[in-house]
Amino acid sequence: MNQIRRFEDLSYDEFAEKWSNTPFVLTRAIQPWPVTKQWTIDELLLKYPEVEFRAEAVDWPFSTYCQYMRNSQDESPLYLFDRRFAEKMGLKVGKGEDTAYWRPDCFGPDLFELLGDERPAHRWLIIGPERSGSTFHKDPNGTSAWNAVIQGAKYWIMFPPSVDVPGVYVSRDNSEVTSPLSIPEWLLEFHAEARQLPECVEGICRAGEILHVPSGWWHLVVNLEDGIALTQNFVPKAHLGEVLSFLRDRADQVTGFKREVSDPYRLFAERLERQYPDLLQEAQEELERKNGRKKRTWDLAIGHGEDEGESTSRGGGGGGFTFGFGAGSDDEDEIP
Repeated sequence: MNQIRRFEDLSYDEFAEKWSNTPFVLTRAIQPWPVTKQWTIDELLLKYPEVEFRAEAVDWPFSTYCQYMRNSQDESPLYLFDRRFAEKMGLKVGKGEDTAYWRPDCFGPDLFELLGDERPAHRWLIIGPERSGSTFHKDPNGTSAWNAVIQGAKYWIMFPPSVDVPGVYVSRDNSEVTSPLSIPEWLLEFHAEARQLPECVEGICRAGEILHVPSGWWHLVVNLEDGIALTQNFVPKAHLGEVLSFLRDRADQVTGFKREVSDPYRLFAERLERQYPDLLQEAQEELERKNGRKKRTWDLAIGHGEDEGESTSRGGGGGGFTFGFGAGSDDEDEIP
């Protein structure tokens, strides 16, 4: 069985040149974060008992969720995942004074930062008991992700984009995914078969460690202990083409943007044109090579012209397998 690669840390050059397409765990990258020393479930309960967090389809005060978590005998317990946790908890995120945590340097620039307040939902606080987790999915909009464990331990099993995962059935246009309803059911019925595939990688990410999820990779995650994690989706330079392709060619599956952002692809392309025109041109040329189409002009690329098979409108729905609630409202969340 292929174990997820483990390193103490990586430089950005190492990540960009060799590891942007590979899952890995870093064991020494997040030790400087204040939250790694300060956060436990008990400490958060003392400090934020009345703060309401999203636990799948419901909003609960943290004290109520903790009571549920510690008494639940559910086969698949409810998972707390909240994208507005920083605002609710009064946290500062990013390098600087009095910040709670920041993006690890090894992942380099996050190109979605060009969107500022218009970027899609991208960071979550995740808390859950043993047995909780998320069944197979890909991260939204073609993004990559990191997942940092603050307390507890998580088991991960992962497959590259091209693999047909046993027990997971994907529609032709990738807009719908059908899989067993619970993690235990998948583990019981398909785990042994899946582990025999040569592309399968698996491993455990423990407290103080952070795991990298490359763009497009399938992953199932389950908590082995009660735990806390922080996760964030990002767009590295190496996967800009995948994100642009998703925003352009799967407009009906784009998720996480505010309602007023009617054309995420055009918005992102215009910001890239201002700040990184060479990078945008390189990514567009890569898309044209992959799609077997002639290189288009900039006006066509951002939707000023007509192009067969291309949509400049935005619809609802999830990218890959997502857990959506709220019928497409701004409160819709996904389990990362």
